[in-house]
Amino acid sequence: MSSQDIPEENLPAEQGGTHVPKPADDKNPFADPGLPPHEHRIQDIDERAAKRSERAVALLFTVSMLATIGFIASFVAIPQDKSIYVFPIGHISAMNFALGLTLGVALFTIGAGAVHWARTLMSDEEVADERHPIEADPETRAKVHADFKQGAKESVIGRRKLIRNTMLGALTLVPLSGVVLLRDLGPLPGTKLRHTLWSKGKLLVNMNTNEPMRPSDIGVGSLTFAKPEGLEEHDHDFQNEIAKAALMIIRLEPDSIKDKRELEWSHEGIVAYSKICTHVGCPISLYEQQTHHALCPCHQSTFDLADGARVIFGPAGHPLPQLRIGVNDEGYLEALSDFDEPVGPAFWERG
Repeated sequence: MSSQDIPEENLPAEQGGTHVPKPADDKNPFADPGLPPHEHRIQDIDERAAKRSERAVALLFTVSMLATIGFIASFVAIPQDKSIYVFPIGHISAMNFALGLTLGVALFTIGAGAVHWARTLMSDEEVADERHPIEADPETRAKVHADFKQGAKESVIGRRKLIRNTMLGALTLVPLSGVVLLRDLGPLPGTKLRHTLWSKGKLLVNMNTNEPMRPSDIGVGSLTFAKPEGLEEHDHDFQNEIAKAALMIIRLEPDSIKDKRELEWSHEGIVAYSKICTHVGCPISLYEQQTHHALCPCHQSTFDLADGARVIFGPAGHPLPQLRIGVNDEGYLEALSDFDEPVGPAFWERG
C-alpha cells in the first residue's frame, strides 16, 4: 500500500521541513536533486499492522531470552563427554553443539528484533542536514538535544512498552552466558599448587626402569629422573601429578657441594631437585657434568646444582626446589618430606 492509496487525513503529519532541490550555480556547480517523495509504510497508517510488528519484535526478544536460559541449562546439565551425531558434521560434543546453537539463537534474535523494529516502527523519513563547523555552538547543542528527544520519540520506545520490556529482558539475560562460562575458572586450586605426592617414606622410583633406586645405582656425574612410589602412567591424574613431582637425581662429590643446606638434604652426594623449571614450567633435561649446571631447553635458564640450584642465567625467577632424601632400612632412597616450597613457576597467591 502506498501513500497515494490513503486518504490524506489518515497520513501522519510530516516531521521537519522538505528538502527542496537546488539548481547549479557558480558557488555550487553540481545540482542538488533533492530527496524523493516519502512513502509511508503500512505500520504508519494502520495501528493494527503496527501492533503486529510490535508483537513480532517482542517475540524475537522473548526467543532470545529463552535461548539464553537454554544456554545456561545446557552448560549445567549436559555432561562434557557426551557426544551426538549431527548430519552432515558427524559425531560432535553435545555440550558444544547446544552452547553454540543456543547462544547463536540468542544473539541472532536480538539483532533480528532490532532490525525489524527499526524497519517497521521507527521513523524512516530521510532528513538532509547541511554541513556545519566542527565546534559546537549553543545553537548546535540545542539542536542535538532536540534531535535526541525527537529520535527517542520516533523510536516509540516509550509508547511500545511490550517491545521495551522484552528488549531489556533479552539484553539483561544475554550477558549471563558469559558469566556462566566463568564456572570453568573454578573450583579454586586451594593448596594443590603447594604440595606434591612426595611425603616422608616415599621411595624414589627410576622413571626408565620403574624400580626403586639404591645409592649404588647412581654414579658420580650421572643424571637420573625419578618419580614417587605408587604413581603409574596409566593413572588418570598421572600427567597432573608428574608435572609437580618429577625429580632430577644427580650424584656429586660431597666436597664440590657449595650450599650447606643442599649438603644436609643430600645423601652421600646424591641430591634431588625438581625437574620443573621455575620460569614457565618446562621439564629440565640438559646437564653439564663438568660444571654441574642444569639447562632448561625452552628459554635457556641455567641452574647451578652444586650451589643450591641457584639461577646463574636466563629468565627463571628463583632456584629449583630441593627434595630432602635419605635411605630406608632396606637400602632404598626415600623422601624425608615434601618440597618445602611450591615447584615450578611463581603464581599470584604464592607467599
